[in-house]
Amino acid sequence: MSDRDLLNRFSRVRLVNGATPIQRLERLERVLGASRKAVSIWAKRDDLMELGGGGNKLRKLEFLIGQVRSEGYDTLVVTGGVQSNFARLAAAACARTELACEVVLAQMVPRGSEIYQANGNVLLDRLFGARVHLLGKGDDASVFATDRTSEIAASGGKAFVGTLGGSTPVGALGYVDCAFEIAAQSTEIGIAFDHIVVPNGSGGMHAGLAVGAALAGKDPSRIRACTVLSPAETCVAATVEKVNAVFDLLGKKDRIRGEELKIDGAQLGGGYGMPTPEMIEAIKLVGRSEGLLLDPVYGGKAFAGLLSDIDNEVIAPGSNVLFVMTGGIPGLYAYADALSSD
Repeated sequence: MSDRDLLNRFSRVRLVNGATPIQRLERLERVLGASRKAVSIWAKRDDLMELGGGGNKLRKLEFLIGQVRSEGYDTLVVTGGVQSNFARLAAAACARTELACEVVLAQMVPRGSEIYQANGNVLLDRLFGARVHLLGKGDDASVFATDRTSEIAASGGKAFVGTLGGSTPVGALGYVDCAFEIAAQSTEIGIAFDHIVVPNGSGGMHAGLAVGAALAGKDPSRIRACTVLSPAETCVAATVEKVNAVFDLLGKKDRIRGEELKIDGAQLGGGYGMPTPEMIEAIKLVGRSEGLLLDPVYGGKAFAGLLSDIDNEVIAPGSNVLFVMTGGIPGLYAYADALSSD
């Protein structure tokens, strides 16, 4: 049995319609000119998934919804920030799979405008039929979610709580599978990627890719992440814990140490969800050169990190780099005030 076959032991509901494409950003490369130092820039288009507006959280939700259904739950309660991509895609996945969904949205970002509180992902949460609980400043989403599960149980239902970003060991299996998918596509197109660049929020995507890379015989340190939620030291510790929990779940004795994870804190700026000039510039650069959209919370900051690493030669000249486009496009509408200037 291959390592990829290990995933077949887990319940899964297919939400992603096949492998997402990998494309070279040739127009962007021409715009960057000599400043890109002969680095080839490719994009893994996880923003192109058809369900719910697309995005990386659908890979996690395939296994999380599988777990929810196999264990007899009828309701998924998820927590996140106001503009949570995970909440939006959980709402869409529940609509597709006939589960009730409640989203508990905490004030994780100090942005109180009406456009931030009601537009973007929040609008779509409601359109997908989720019951939205928009908490006040200082309210604890985890406590609220636990209380809701008790209330649902008292009414005869059975609710499962999906934690921040869906970054449980089960959820991270979606990106273990993605690592195998990337390895197969790399062989198919004849390009060996020296680096895979991703944002790291709750850490499940990075953890899954690192485990998948290790199982596929690739060096996990080639995955370069920009933390968008917590300081780099905190992010490394949390991601190591998740990586090793995924190995345990798969029955593997492998382990990864903190020094094997490449996580940069330079793009965090003022914190989670807070705009930075570099993020805004990266979004505009990719939009105006390729007609592609990066989100302001995750992808924009990670792509800014990629550009900085090329400039500083942390990514060596002539390298092949794969950037994972994680979606989150609805969040752009909630940041219109930060993005509308020329």
